[in-house]
Amino acid sequence: MNSRTARTRSLVLMVTVLCLAFALSMSAQVQTTTSTTEHAASVVTQVAKGEIVYVSGNNVVVRMADGSLRHFDNVPDTTKITVDGKELGVRDLKVGMKVERTITTTTTPRTITTVKNVKGTVWKVNPPLTVILTMENGKNQMFTIPKDQKFNIDGQMVDAWGLKEGMKVTATKVVEVPETLVTQQRRLAGKMPPPPPPPPDVPILIVEQVPAPAEVAAAAPTALPKTSSSVPLIGFLGMLSLASAFGLKALRTKLGN
Repeated sequence: MNSRTARTRSLVLMVTVLCLAFALSMSAQVQTTTSTTEHAASVVTQVAKGEIVYVSGNNVVVRMADGSLRHFDNVPDTTKITVDGKELGVRDLKVGMKVERTITTTTTPRTITTVKNVKGTVWKVNPPLTVILTMENGKNQMFTIPKDQKFNIDGQMVDAWGLKEGMKVTATKVVEVPETLVTQQRRLAGKMPPPPPPPPDVPILIVEQVPAPAEVAAAAPTALPKTSSSVPLIGFLGMLSLASAFGLKALRTKLGN
């Protein structure tokens, strides 16, 4: 079992070495150059604006400028939005935030040109399919002849039917492959919602302590106390009558004289 495994490994190693040697020989005899020609690029910029109306975890709903609602589910945490010069993640978004997405698409047409040069001496030819050339290192190598391939024979261009054994040939194969390179740059920017307005200027009731009015003193009674007697008043009136009588008598005496 071990000997069979060893032979298998040796065979695989030998095939690998032979393939590598063949590839190196091919690369040594066939010179290949590749060039890229870029043409004028076109740039398209798309700007979409909206306002965040709902945020829950990694799910965001944005009301676009045309009034439509767009749902963005499972937004990756790696997605960043620039707000006031700072990069925020999806979990930092707030309802009411204004957002703007700018997508810049650059389309660059270009041509990939591959040139292969082969030099050798015709050893065997099977037009129009294959040709075996004796390379500069003395080894024979078979090539498949592409359609409409031309060979340079002493400055003259001939096709596969014009090849003869012993001819020294130079073959050049040029392959041009057009392709379009498209790149996109995405930029997310936002603006925090404005702060809430200050509360309205409502007058505030102020409680003041007002001193209670002083009690008004009771008015003095106009009547004499009922405990006093009327006898002194009667005596006073009698004396006043006697004085009046004596005064009248004196006045009459004076008038009579």
